[in-house]
Amino acid sequence: MLRGAALGAAAPLTPAAASADSPAPAARSGGGSSEVTYRWLGTSGWRVDLGAAGKRAGRHRTVLVDPYVTRFPTGLFSGAFDPATRLRTDKPLVRRHAGTPEVICVTHTHWDHLNDVPFLARATGARVIGTETTYHVLRSFGVDAAQLCVVKGGEVLDFDGYVVEVASSRHSRNAAYSYFAPGTLNAPPATAPRTVADLPEGDTLAFKVTPDGAPSALFMGASDFDERSFAGLAPDLAMIAVASAESTYRYVPRLLAALGRPGVVVPVHWDDFERPLSEPPRADGTALDDFVARVRAASPASRLVVPDYETAYGADLRPRRPTP
Repeated sequence: MLRGAALGAAAPLTPAAASADSPAPAARSGGGSSEVTYRWLGTSGWRVDLGAAGKRAGRHRTVLVDPYVTRFPTGLFSGAFDPATRLRTDKPLVRRHAGTPEVICVTHTHWDHLNDVPFLARATGARVIGTETTYHVLRSFGVDAAQLCVVKGGEVLDFDGYVVEVASSRHSRNAAYSYFAPGTLNAPPATAPRTVADLPEGDTLAFKVTPDGAPSALFMGASDFDERSFAGLAPDLAMIAVASAESTYRYVPRLLAALGRPGVVVPVHWDDFERPLSEPPRADGTALDDFVARVRAASPASRLVVPDYETAYGADLRPRRPTP
């Protein structure tokens, strides 16, 4: 969760069009090739669909990152945040947007990242990659331990067709240099969490996903990072959380330099995540505009793509054309 205080007035935002003459990012080498589709699920959530070619032709696979689809109100975006808000999941809505994943990557355990994961893991049998805190929380919700993969950062996991690299990261900080619900778990809670305050941050990760023969993509769930852990990741696409405060020193230029100035930069976690995905994304104040300006100043060669909920994007983050 990025916002920790009352928010300013929100305004509608039209997604930025991808420049037609911008070069596509280069594909990484691999054992085959993948047809990749990205769909933004709002906040820092993504659905990545992989259609394999070659010997794996016809095999379609889905990877999710921080899939928070239910998007229930807590008062966060009206200035009346209630940490006692009960957790709940709209199961049909979640399945419609999330599909049937084989892997779910969780950057941290705040509700706007984890809330729908227990249901998805139980319903689909998906493997969940996350911190020890994520492990203990999911066990308390009845998820089978065999589905859970605990990571710390530095792991490089091969899923036969794509690779998931894990990086240690950091949670966003508000204007008071703090954030909501810090803390970690080293054992399952006595009872499964019931409210948003019951879900601690539990350390923060970032994930780099590299499909065979396709560009790599970095997924962040919060607007701070471990500079030394990110150095050398060099993703082709970078889904970067927008900062809502100035507490992190030179966040954008330091981050882009550490990542090698990715060819495509996609701002995330800038939307009001208590509005349904059926409505257009709405930005909070000027944070998104400020982020875009700083990316252009720090990495002018990067192509900026401001996503929306309706568009399916190809491997280079250009909108896919509907099939006739």
